[in-house]
Amino acid sequence: MNSSIRTGLVAVLAAGAVATAVAPASAAVTAGASHAVAGAHAVAANPKTIKPAAYNQARSILANAGSQTAAKSHVIHGKDDVPVGYGTSLLAAARDEFRAADKNLPAKDKKADMSIAHYNAIHSAAKTMGIDTW
Repeated sequence: MNSSIRTGLVAVLAAGAVATAVAPASAAVTAGASHAVAGAHAVAANPKTIKPAAYNQARSILANAGSQTAAKSHVIHGKDDVPVGYGTSLLAAARDEFRAADKNLPAKDKKADMSIAHYNAIHSAAKTMGIDTW
């Protein structure tokens, strides 16, 4: 009887020691995963919604830069907020359109596979809407 209690206590203590040893290691992994990398910018989560005025301004920026998709999209009015998906879809479509249009430019005149002017327009539109990833 005493040996079975002793064996049970040893098992509990061993399990506790393993849990204690594993916890700091997993905490180190979590902390290490969130550290900043030199040359990279922090990626914030996109908002859930955007204001129609911000969407319309971003749409105008992209249309003025030559995006036919943005030019054909409808101005949003009569709503308090719109889903962030409206903005991310607009940015992705303009990005793909600009990359296709700029594919024959020399590499020195491109950034992210599009002209520098198109790159700046996309990022200006994204910043206007508060969108970091699309």
